[in-house]
Amino acid sequence: MGRKSFPAACKLLVMADAGGSNGYRPRLWKSEIQRLADEIGLTIEICHFPPGTSKWNKIEHQMFCHITKNWRGRPLVSEETVVQLIGATTTSKGLRIKAAMDKRSYPLGIEVSKERMKALNLKENEFHGNWNYEISPQVITK
Repeated sequence: MGRKSFPAACKLLVMADAGGSNGYRPRLWKSEIQRLADEIGLTIEICHFPPGTSKWNKIEHQMFCHITKNWRGRPLVSEETVVQLIGATTTSKGLRIKAAMDKRSYPLGIEVSKERMKALNLKENEFHGNWNYEISPQVITK
């Protein structure tokens, strides 16, 4: 979605919670971010909210109140209905929310080896490098 709006972007910033599958500890998260960086050709900077502070995520809170107003009183009968209601959310100040359904299935229990972790093109930031880091596309030599 962002490529069309920001065609000259050279970096993608992702703000993420500290726990769960997108936390700063899961190896699969970092491995898949590397795969995405390689695929889109952008450096991806990850900044995790410190544990227990995701409630301070201003973007999420600014959007969620409008999303819930938009679907108030409407039965959420299917996943498609939820995605459509989220995607139809706008505000008078110009906030437009985009949403898309991901119907792919994802296998469970994927192990990421120590070798794969060492091969990541990961650079930790000076400030809390375990929570703040960037993953750049791998340089492919032929």
